[in-house]
Amino acid sequence: MRPLRACLGAATAVTLAAAGTAAFVAGNASGATTALGNRWYAAAPYLMPLDNDPPDPAAIMDATGLKAFQLAFVLAPAGGDCSPTWGGTAPVSSDTAVQSMISTIRAKGGDVSVSIGGYGGTKLGQACSDAASTAAAYQQVITKYGLHAIDFDLEEPEYENTAAIRNEIGAAKILQQNNPGLYVSVTTAGTADGTGWFGKQMLLEAKSQGFTPNNFSIMPFDGGFNGAASQTGALTNFNAILQSTFGWDQATAYAHEGFSGMNGRSDTGEYFTQADFQTVLDYATSHHMDRFTFWSLNRDRQCSPPDNGGRTSGTCSSVPQNPWDFATYSVKFAGVTPPTATPTPTPTPTPASCKPAWSSTAVYTQGNEVSYAKHNWKAKWWTQNEVPGASEWGPWQDEGAC
Repeated sequence: MRPLRACLGAATAVTLAAAGTAAFVAGNASGATTALGNRWYAAAPYLMPLDNDPPDPAAIMDATGLKAFQLAFVLAPAGGDCSPTWGGTAPVSSDTAVQSMISTIRAKGGDVSVSIGGYGGTKLGQACSDAASTAAAYQQVITKYGLHAIDFDLEEPEYENTAAIRNEIGAAKILQQNNPGLYVSVTTAGTADGTGWFGKQMLLEAKSQGFTPNNFSIMPFDGGFNGAASQTGALTNFNAILQSTFGWDQATAYAHEGFSGMNGRSDTGEYFTQADFQTVLDYATSHHMDRFTFWSLNRDRQCSPPDNGGRTSGTCSSVPQNPWDFATYSVKFAGVTPPTATPTPTPTPTPASCKPAWSSTAVYTQGNEVSYAKHNWKAKWWTQNEVPGASEWGPWQDEGAC
């Protein structure tokens, strides 16, 4: 089914557009902020304002020169109706806590983008009946906070739902048309070949609807990546996908491409250090990519002990670092030189000890751990004679180098 907006009568469509534009102008006025340059929204790292021990954005701004933050995530409520909430629990309509954080940031000359979707929870594209109602829900967020930028984080499990992705892409197109100047990014999963089947289907949906955001960004982590070389390889492959999907030349594809990384130790035990971030930043700037961001500022501080016992945390990076080390790469991408208060330590994460070697004849059940090719692996379900790492969707979860 095509988005409802395409089927509306002319008078209704004009009314919707006028209302959206008026709301955007009113929101900007009430927000009392002038839009930053798009490069800042493209550089904005993710920050959870209500979860994972939120850091003080004012302190980050003072320490690094950062001006923009990507606040995450707006979802449907747990009941699944078509109304925006923070994290599925805090209604946007009655919010004061996030509004206070935004006011603090803007008082210091900064601004925010809001990210919708993410990995967990029910997404508005799943809960709303069509593109128009999905857009109306997001318009409430834009109006409430006077937004100049918005991010659509379209990944598992939502992007496996064709109707939900049709709603999200249709809503993004409506918001882009009804809010002139709105910076729109679309973030999706990354794989070694750029993005997977569902990511490619999402791009085809955007093409079929005639929707072009400021960028499509991939997240090259939690998919068998380790270090910058694997990430830049994925970005190169994703560029080829953008070219073939939209008929763009290489330069145009890079101008609509973005990177969204994870600082420190990822969920699956990959490590991305400050040096890796610098390498990907150099790649992004030399190829004139549109976006460079990361998940998350809540994690941009050192654990105790620094390696966090080889575990991944939502509130620290699990690698040696100074506070806000990774934020400085966002500042550099925005074209600003960060303050140089303290030198960055050389990160030296210690690999875990290796588990018993994998055997092709053994039977493994969920939770069993083995080592193979100098990595530890954990079985996600019953398996026998399936080589760890042979398939992205196979039975083994990569727990990192050993």
